[in-house]
Amino acid sequence: MMEACAGLLDNDPPDACIQREAAEETGFQIGNPKRAFEAYMSPGSVTEKLYFYVAESWHDQRAGAGGGDHSEGEDIEVVELAFDKALEMVARGEIMDGKTIMLLWYAQTAGLLC
Repeated sequence: MMEACAGLLDNDPPDACIQREAAEETGFQIGNPKRAFEAYMSPGSVTEKLYFYVAESWHDQRAGAGGGDHSEGEDIEVVELAFDKALEMVARGEIMDGKTIMLLWYAQTAGLLC
Protein backbone atom coordinates (compact mmCIF):
# COMPACT_ATOMS: atom_id res chain seq x y z
CA MET A 1 0.00 0.00 0.00
CA MET A 2 1.41 3.35 -0.98
CA GLU A 3 0.43 6.21 1.31
CA ALA A 4 1.44 9.61 2.64
CA CYS A 5 3.12 9.60 6.03
CA ALA A 6 0.82 9.91 9.04
CA GLY A 7 0.62 9.08 12.70
CA LEU A 8 -1.22 9.47 15.96
CA LEU A 9 -1.03 12.80 17.73
CA ASP A 10 0.22 11.26 21.00
CA ASN A 11 -0.93 14.42 22.87
CA ASP A 12 1.16 16.63 20.55
CA PRO A 13 -0.30 19.42 18.43
CA PRO A 14 -0.89 18.32 14.82
CA ASP A 15 1.97 20.42 13.38
CA ALA A 16 4.46 18.82 15.79
CA CYS A 17 3.09 15.37 14.94
CA ILE A 18 3.60 15.81 11.20
CA GLN A 19 7.17 16.96 11.76
CA ARG A 20 7.85 13.92 13.97
CA GLU A 21 6.19 11.46 11.60
CA ALA A 22 7.89 12.90 8.52
CA ALA A 23 11.28 12.48 10.19
CA GLU A 24 10.51 8.93 11.38
CA GLU A 25 8.87 7.67 8.21
CA THR A 26 10.66 9.56 5.42
CA GLY A 27 13.88 10.75 7.03
CA PHE A 28 13.16 14.39 6.11
CA GLN A 29 13.27 17.17 8.71
CA ILE A 30 10.52 19.51 7.56
CA GLY A 31 10.05 23.03 8.78
CA ASN A 32 6.99 25.25 8.67
CA PRO A 33 4.35 22.69 7.73
CA LYS A 34 1.24 24.43 6.39
CA ARG A 35 -2.15 23.15 7.51
CA ALA A 36 -4.05 22.33 4.34
CA PHE A 37 -7.38 21.14 5.76
CA GLU A 38 -9.04 18.88 8.34
CA ALA A 39 -11.46 16.05 7.61
CA TYR A 40 -13.35 13.13 9.07
CA MET A 41 -12.86 10.10 6.83
CA SER A 42 -16.35 8.76 7.56
CA PRO A 43 -18.23 10.98 10.04
CA GLY A 44 -21.15 8.57 10.39
CA SER A 45 -18.97 5.78 11.73
CA VAL A 46 -15.57 7.20 12.76
CA THR A 47 -15.04 10.21 15.02
CA GLU A 48 -11.29 10.56 14.38
CA LYS A 49 -10.37 13.90 12.80
CA LEU A 50 -7.43 13.95 10.41
CA TYR A 51 -5.22 17.00 10.02
CA PHE A 52 -3.66 17.40 6.59
CA TYR A 53 -0.42 19.31 6.11
CA VAL A 54 1.86 20.16 3.25
CA ALA A 55 5.51 21.18 3.45
CA GLU A 56 8.41 21.68 1.13
CA SER A 57 11.26 19.24 1.39
CA TRP A 58 14.70 19.35 -0.15
CA HIS A 59 17.28 16.60 -0.28
CA ASP A 60 19.58 18.60 2.02
CA GLN A 61 16.86 18.28 4.70
CA ARG A 62 17.32 14.52 4.73
CA ALA A 63 18.43 13.70 8.27
CA GLY A 64 18.02 9.93 8.15
CA ALA A 65 16.96 6.95 6.11
CA GLY A 66 13.35 7.00 7.27
CA GLY A 67 11.58 3.68 7.28
CA GLY A 68 9.48 4.21 10.39
CA ASP A 69 9.86 3.29 14.03
CA HIS A 70 10.98 -0.34 14.00
CA SER A 71 10.12 -0.70 17.72
CA GLU A 72 6.48 -0.11 16.69
CA GLY A 73 6.67 -2.72 13.94
CA GLU A 74 6.94 -0.19 11.12
CA ASP A 75 8.83 -1.20 7.99
CA ILE A 76 8.35 1.63 5.52
CA GLU A 77 9.92 1.97 2.09
CA VAL A 78 10.38 5.62 1.10
CA VAL A 79 9.27 6.21 -2.50
CA GLU A 80 9.60 9.49 -4.39
CA LEU A 81 7.36 10.00 -7.42
CA ALA A 82 6.76 12.72 -9.95
CA PHE A 83 3.43 14.38 -9.22
CA ASP A 84 1.94 13.38 -12.59
CA LYS A 85 2.95 9.75 -12.01
CA ALA A 86 1.24 9.76 -8.60
CA LEU A 87 -1.98 11.05 -10.19
CA GLU A 88 -1.75 8.34 -12.87
CA MET A 89 -1.34 5.74 -10.12
CA VAL A 90 -4.53 7.01 -8.45
CA ALA A 91 -6.38 6.72 -11.78
CA ARG A 92 -5.12 3.14 -12.25
CA GLY A 93 -6.09 2.16 -8.70
CA GLU A 94 -2.49 1.71 -7.59
CA ILE A 95 -2.79 4.39 -4.89
CA MET A 96 -5.95 3.68 -2.93
CA ASP A 97 -5.29 5.33 0.44
CA GLY A 98 -7.92 8.01 1.09
CA LYS A 99 -5.66 10.49 2.87
CA THR A 100 -3.05 10.25 0.12
CA ILE A 101 -5.62 10.81 -2.61
CA MET A 102 -7.03 13.79 -0.70
CA LEU A 103 -3.56 15.35 -0.36
CA LEU A 104 -2.82 14.83 -4.06
CA TRP A 105 -6.16 16.43 -4.94
CA TYR A 106 -5.36 19.35 -2.64
CA ALA A 107 -1.93 19.82 -4.20
CA GLN A 108 -3.44 19.75 -7.68
CA THR A 109 -6.27 22.18 -6.96
CA ALA A 110 -4.11 24.53 -4.87
CA GLY A 111 -1.53 24.71 -7.66
CA LEU A 112 1.30 23.33 -5.51
CA LEU A 113 4.38 21.88 -7.13
CA CYS A 114 5.18 18.40 -5.90
